Amino acid sequence: MIRRLIEKLKKSRKTATTQKAQEPRTASRPLREPKERGRRPPVASKAKKKGVSTAPRSNKRTGSGASRPRKKPSPRQIPWDPSSFDVPPEEGKTRFHDLNLPDPIMHAISDLGFRYCTPIQAELLPSTLAGSDATGQAQTGTGKSAAFLITIYAHMLAHPAPEKRRPGTPRVLILAPTRELALQIEKDARDLGKYLDFKILSIYGGMGYDSQRRALESGPLDMVMATPGRLLDFKRQGLLNLSQVEILVIDEADRMLDMGFIPDVRKIVYSTPPKQKRQTLFFSATVTPEVERLAEQWTRDPVHVEIEPEHVAAESVNQIVYIVTMDQKLPLLVNLILKEKLDRVLVFTNRRDQTTHLADRLARYGINCAVLSGDVPQKKRLRTLEAFRNGKIRVLVATDVAARGLHVEGISHVVNYTLPRDPEDYVHRIGRTGRAGATGIAVSFACENDSFYIPPIEEFIGEPLHCIMPEDELLTLPEPKGRPPSVGKKPSGRGGDRSRPRKRGPQRSRKRHPGNQKPRAAKSSQG
Repeated sequence: MIRRLIEKLKKSRKTATTQKAQEPRTASRPLREPKERGRRPPVASKAKKKGVSTAPRSNKRTGSGASRPRKKPSPRQIPWDPSSFDVPPEEGKTRFHDLNLPDPIMHAISDLGFRYCTPIQAELLPSTLAGSDATGQAQTGTGKSAAFLITIYAHMLAHPAPEKRRPGTPRVLILAPTRELALQIEKDARDLGKYLDFKILSIYGGMGYDSQRRALESGPLDMVMATPGRLLDFKRQGLLNLSQVEILVIDEADRMLDMGFIPDVRKIVYSTPPKQKRQTLFFSATVTPEVERLAEQWTRDPVHVEIEPEHVAAESVNQIVYIVTMDQKLPLLVNLILKEKLDRVLVFTNRRDQTTHLADRLARYGINCAVLSGDVPQKKRLRTLEAFRNGKIRVLVATDVAARGLHVEGISHVVNYTLPRDPEDYVHRIGRTGRAGATGIAVSFACENDSFYIPPIEEFIGEPLHCIMPEDELLTLPEPKGRPPSVGKKPSGRGGDRSRPRKRGPQRSRKRHPGNQKPRAAKSSQG
């Protein structure tokens, strides 16, 4: 009996549950919606209040809804008509049209405003474009960077890279002695390769170690411009493989020799394929017997081009030498800048401490200036150069670190505040102005200490320098506009001027703990 009752009970419960689930919900007991605590109104309601369209966003898969604005096409996608770059033939000059260059290269040359080849380009390009090695004696500013970059791009377009390449395996290697020159070559390469899809990387010491390492590990490279030390560092770690280099460029070999880089350069060159299997372009400002031996070892039947330094200096730069005393240099420089209203001036000194001292004194007269020397950290050096290029800095006071590899358009005046000891450095300094067909002015101050360097310079450039006496009105300093903080130094201390005495409150007497007191020496009773 008890079992039957339990079974009837279970059946009745199941029947009730089934009927309850099948019954429709009545209006008297609606479902309760969860309360929204602190929720903001939906975006659609806001849009309706403001009168904004509430159309659904575009679906990437189906393409429904309003279309999004398209991205601007990259420079490589912009069509270009070669007939728009019209350069008439001119006797004695070589046009880039005469070299049968690919359209992407010609498009970039047109944008840069190049019309006719420079002498070194006219002599080198017909041979290097055909695959020949080359050695060139030329200063910076002669157009040699564009000559070897055009050769490189034409080669890579004519010989596409294999599909599968390992990371850190460049096709082209360009060696430079300094970071500034490596960065300048990279800038020129990006300008000439504006309409080409090649991966470029500059490797140099002093900064950017992690970013350079990541770039090497990220994938294959086409062109690397590097200084020897950092390049060897990455090569030792196995991040850089030079076995597939097709074109090797060695720039400013004489300076690498002077800086002691030749042993490193030799290791790098021997890591590339043999000279019979690569194209080598070798450049040097001066050719010494040792430089000649290196060129013979590393090149194969090269075509040789020589551009005399005096041609570079004389054609585009007007050179003036002021005969002054040591005390007259500062008034003359200040008055030349202020009265002539010079906007972009590069001033050279021989020592690092002279740059900071001179920039500080110029700033007293309201002249916006900055310092560029070996004491300036690399990151700040790059920022200073960029500000100088953009016209935010009026005067750049520098050592010979800026004499080579510094390409800044529109430098109207170069001033040798102190004449260089080496005549070759004089040519490099004044070569910072009068570039790309423009004219420039080089002003030198020859005092009782510097005048001895004029005859060697005249002998080196092959012409006499024009020496004059400054006018009396240029030798009187104007009233200073206050004394700003030193241009090249950080203020000492955590805040304020340390040269002023601090105001101290009443000093409290310090009591020594008996355990910390040192025993006093017993006074001698003997006089």
